[in-house]
Amino acid sequence: MPELLSVRDLKIEATSYPPGEPPKRVTIVDGVSFDLQKGKVLGLIGESGAGKSTIGLSALAYGRGGAEITGGQVLLDGTDILPLGKSGIRRIRGARVCYVAQSAAAAFNPAHRLGDQVIEATVKHGLMTKEEARKRALYLFSVLGLPSPETFGERYPHQVSGGQLQRAMTAMALCSNPELIVFDEPTTALDVTTQIDVLAAIKHAIEATHTAALYITHDLAVVAQISDDIMVLRHGKTVEYGSVQQIIEEPRQDYTRALVNVRQEARAEAADQSSALLKIENISAQYSNGFRVLHDVSLHVPKGQTLAVVGESGSGKSTLARVITGLLPPSDGRISFDGKPLTPPLKNRSREELRRIQLIYQMADTAMNPRQTVRDIIGRPLTFYDGLHGAAKTARVKELLDQIEMGNGFIDRYPAELSGGQKQRVAIARALAAKPELILCDEPTSALDPLVAEGILKLLLKLQKEARLSYVFITHDIAIVRAIADSVAVMHRGKLVRFGPKSQALSPPFDDYTDLLLKSVPEMEIGWLERVLTTRKMESAGN
Repeated sequence: MPELLSVRDLKIEATSYPPGEPPKRVTIVDGVSFDLQKGKVLGLIGESGAGKSTIGLSALAYGRGGAEITGGQVLLDGTDILPLGKSGIRRIRGARVCYVAQSAAAAFNPAHRLGDQVIEATVKHGLMTKEEARKRALYLFSVLGLPSPETFGERYPHQVSGGQLQRAMTAMALCSNPELIVFDEPTTALDVTTQIDVLAAIKHAIEATHTAALYITHDLAVVAQISDDIMVLRHGKTVEYGSVQQIIEEPRQDYTRALVNVRQEARAEAADQSSALLKIENISAQYSNGFRVLHDVSLHVPKGQTLAVVGESGSGKSTLARVITGLLPPSDGRISFDGKPLTPPLKNRSREELRRIQLIYQMADTAMNPRQTVRDIIGRPLTFYDGLHGAAKTARVKELLDQIEMGNGFIDRYPAELSGGQKQRVAIARALAAKPELILCDEPTSALDPLVAEGILKLLLKLQKEARLSYVFITHDIAIVRAIADSVAVMHRGKLVRFGPKSQALSPPFDDYTDLLLKSVPEMEIGWLERVLTTRKMESAGN
């Protein structure tokens, strides 16, 4: 079968601006080559900053953040697209080649309805009429498991959850029936049960349409379900390139073996459940339109321990964090912190109350001012809480950058010059800058590859041990729950269905929903997705 996409000796460079030094050129992708046939999927794996997304974007002849393609070829169906003019490239993007971004929240226009945005490129390229495109979008909303697909497109981005928004972006890419799709971490924001449905939908679409795909991810278990081949990248170079079976079962390079081993490890022990720092009693919450999102939730977080909150998209996990921070005052119930009632609305909290509880957001892209440098982003809480200025503030920013293993070379960069994982680490440093006692972590490692994520988790655990920090860790990754949690809260449709020490919460007997969650955790086993889907069908038929 002829190659749809052939990349030859790809070289991509960018300009770096080290503080106090003249600008210099750096190579971020160096001599990468691969082939991709119609209907096949190539998974790109590697640590944050390895060049995965940069390589993916080269399939659209695009260099982000000042990156420039300076060498090699990108052949689409035999034609090198790099020499094409702007008009030629515009005819390809959104029609023959589509892109699913890592952060859907930053990719959608908040002023327009989702349905209009999903069909926009398809209609503009003249591939379908508006009515045909709307029918296609409706079909995709249904396939991707979005709620009320008939009316989903009438919503605005802020009216849906992060996972729903990511699936809407997948629908936008699939709408035009492209030849090639670049998936940049498309299931990062999804809970494990929804992830299965999305992976199955993507895999089915690729098989049915013979669409080729580049699938960028940091999760080897995910890429094992959907890819035919895997390319492992590090520092912009190819470490290993082979079939899924060879990479998963017989990795040849030390770095690849490390990636596989990190995914397979089980870490951390259960801890003591005593002396609650945060106590939530019979909390209910609703939006301004009267829609109730939390129903009589009660739980506690002991000082120096971690509570993991798990559940599917829309279960109320992030809403619970908003209630704790005061962004959404509860309609009923009580919250106490360190034995004292916590002022419900954020605007009425003292500076000390604000300092003691910090939040790490799920979407680092939308949580940072794109016009501020890393120095400004991390430095702002240092000035607000500690009054630091000048050299003292700069020194503390550098300390925090060292803590998150980024180094001083990033201090004057803007968010657009950082990878997704680097942005999330800056967000973590910003939270740490306030020296909090409780950190609400809303999927803080979802954008990181396993090795970097493991480093961040180890850092959080180290800080917890040194300063007796408490964490509320919102996640859909059961492996992370097993690694860091002392206690676990399982949420479903705004209700708490399971709560207790990790050893009890993750041990049978399970309620039906918790059982479904645990069975939905991807395993690094070829054919796992098909096996789980078959089991689901059998169980559904039995009911």
